[in-house]
Amino acid sequence: QVQLVESGGGSVQTGGSLRLSCAASGLTRSSYCMGWFRRAPGKEREGVATINNFHRTTYADSVKGRFTISQDNAKNTLYFYLQMNDLKPEDTALYYCAAAPWDGYRCSMGIQFNYWGQGTQVTVSS
Repeated sequence: QVQLVESGGGSVQTGGSLRLSCAASGLTRSSYCMGWFRRAPGKEREGVATINNFHRTTYADSVKGRFTISQDNAKNTLYFYLQMNDLKPEDTALYYCAAAPWDGYRCSMGIQFNYWGQGTQVTVSS
């Protein structure tokens, strides 16, 4: 059974930093696309960043230069992270990690993600 568990959310002031973590277990395919998404109050869910097994990344324009996605592989569990720097109030949202079987050169935020975590709240105050 695939399970994704996020951690690392919290409350910070404008300009602060947070690091989100996602532990993905039960993945049986050899390669995946891993992504971070967010949903702000009253808004649609949007993609933030993706990374694949080749460590190729994509970012939403709104976070380029401020956020960094990365991943580590451990036995039976895949860990990936979202380092968020220079946070702004508009980054306030519930952040989700997600996974999809994928072996392409690069994965976009528009692909079908099969597995999702429960979400972790990030709040940035001005």
